[in-house]
Amino acid sequence: MNLASQSGEAGAGQLLFANFNQDNTSLAVGSKSGYKFFSLSSVDKLEQIYECTDTEDVCIVERLFSSSLVAIVSLKAPRKLKVCHFKKGTEICNYSYSNTILAVKLNRQRLIVCLEESLYIHNIRDMKVLHTIRETPPNPAGLCALSINNDNCYLAYPGSATIGEVQVFDTINLRAANMIPAHDSPLAALAFDASGTKLATASEKGTVIRVFSIPEGQKLFEFRRGVKRCVSICSLAFSMDSMFLSASSNTETVHIFKLETVKEKPQEEPTTWTGYFGKVLMASTSYLPSQVTEMFNQGRAFATVRLPFCGHKNICSLATIQKIPRLLVGASDGYLYMYNLDPQEGGECTLMKQHKLDGSMETTNEILDSASHDCPLVAQTYGTAVATGTHLPSSPSRLGWTGCPLTSEVETRLCGVVLLQSHSGTPAGECLRGPRPCWDHTPTSSPWCPVWALLGDPPRPYDSFHVPIFGPVFSQGTFVIFFPFCAYFSGLT
Repeated sequence: MNLASQSGEAGAGQLLFANFNQDNTSLAVGSKSGYKFFSLSSVDKLEQIYECTDTEDVCIVERLFSSSLVAIVSLKAPRKLKVCHFKKGTEICNYSYSNTILAVKLNRQRLIVCLEESLYIHNIRDMKVLHTIRETPPNPAGLCALSINNDNCYLAYPGSATIGEVQVFDTINLRAANMIPAHDSPLAALAFDASGTKLATASEKGTVIRVFSIPEGQKLFEFRRGVKRCVSICSLAFSMDSMFLSASSNTETVHIFKLETVKEKPQEEPTTWTGYFGKVLMASTSYLPSQVTEMFNQGRAFATVRLPFCGHKNICSLATIQKIPRLLVGASDGYLYMYNLDPQEGGECTLMKQHKLDGSMETTNEILDSASHDCPLVAQTYGTAVATGTHLPSSPSRLGWTGCPLTSEVETRLCGVVLLQSHSGTPAGECLRGPRPCWDHTPTSSPWCPVWALLGDPPRPYDSFHVPIFGPVFSQGTFVIFFPFCAYFSGLT
């Protein structure tokens, strides 16, 4: 993907472009001085396969699997595509187009050239233009995806500039296959799995990731990445076995979802009060707005990665290196990060190695120390805030999960069902109007504590928790459920 800034300036180390090949065995890097290929066969070393300095300002470089065929576009001639045999150092052919080339996609059957308002489909064997899709909706980011499977050789691209429609095109039979209404907001990312039978989509709001069957367009999975505003999805990537899907963004967190269908267990009559409560709660979802009901069924991240930066453009990949599943993240800060993924337990992934994209290597501490200033993550409990004299607001709706004061620029609104228990019989109004915050994640610190927040990502420090209070006076040991119908639904798709 293009890692340059919107002004056209290169990232760290003159970096302009980085992308993984179709089977995640090599990494291509374009820069001001040319382009390079690196092997991804080892975690400890980023082995350089090839370096070319004949072409400057390489903004697109795409390799066909592990072959010697490479497609190149330079900023010096942004309308010209060169197809080369890099091992022989020869140019096979070149094509010029009517506008700037925004993206190039390859598989063993087709080569796709994406312009802002058209798509060219070439036969990769002789590079003849087989078909042109003209007058597509404006696509300034060059967003498109091409399946790598020979039998399911589909192309996906935005069908609208205002809503999240996906056009699916059969590049073998050269006809439209389907139109999928994926999101309410414009599309931000697309990715096929290796079989070409699944398509992952994300919108500009970046809160929900959906997976559809291809070519039918049936929704198979729906995952909630989060509820933060202004999140831009940078990359979606399936694992080669189609069991996992990764999603990176302009935040410091990469989410990894597991694509598995949970088998329904036969319903058993509950025997405890918690069992009865759960049954009543799930039955009550039929009375909630459809947006809330959908959120009950959305999957959450199976594993996560905490990057040592935020705000950088990046591209992720799920690869198997040395027989272990890994998450790879190439970023505009000039580094490739390698993490281990536990396919059984998931959870927080471990950073194993990081490499500079110019081929040299630095130690973990040097990378983390230099990146720690990009996006500091601060955790502060209520007790710590009091001890340090930090101002705490009196309203519990303005507190984070750990009792931290909030700042509006990182505020997150969680809509959900909240369960509260009174330990001392204090009336709700009296407690909520008290002189100090009375919500905390530890039951011993306050007579009132949130026991469960059902919807949205688990809150982190500095996330807000908005719950309208309608309840009467609480009696000791009473549980009350709040259904906040005034929650914010505009960020759900």
